[in-house]
Amino acid sequence: MAKQNEKRDVLIATAAGLFWRQGYTVTSLADIATHSGVPLGNIYYYFKSKAELARGVADIFVTETEGMLVEITEADQNPRTRLQLLIEKLTQSLKSRVEHGCPIALGIRDFRHESPEAANRAAEAFSLLIGFIGRELGRSGIRPSTALSIARNALTEWQGGIMLAHGLRDPTVLAESFRRMERLLMVARSRS
Repeated sequence: MAKQNEKRDVLIATAAGLFWRQGYTVTSLADIATHSGVPLGNIYYYFKSKAELARGVADIFVTETEGMLVEITEADQNPRTRLQLLIEKLTQSLKSRVEHGCPIALGIRDFRHESPEAANRAAEAFSLLIGFIGRELGRSGIRPSTALSIARNALTEWQGGIMLAHGLRDPTVLAESFRRMERLLMVARSRS
């Protein structure tokens, strides 16, 4: 059973990388088979369709986001420090985001037509981030509605920075976005 789960995980990881770099629509199951080393016929043992495979990729987005937030939560109790740690974690992917864009945003867009369940599942990663930021701002005394608004603005800054940096192939655009995001969150905290 472990061997089967291992192959399934390899297929999902391979699909995630290909969907991100090439796009969901142009990536075929044959591409995934070639890059994963799993014979094409065997893919159907694990996934009935490419849409089902997209759901597995969306699960990765959510699982990785949850893991990152747990790690941050366990690292420090201070809301300000937690928000700073979040920005630091997001900054670590600057180079790959400039090169390929945001895999979550691209997944949501690309999965929407063929696999709306996968698109909705991928969007949960953004909801987790907004919820985390909002809670941490709330812990510092900011009203829940204001905290939610600031959290959405912070995520919008990040995603907009990724899109523009990717389009222009300019990492300074995303670096500036992270600085604005940090100011937004830290200024909000200091007003409470």
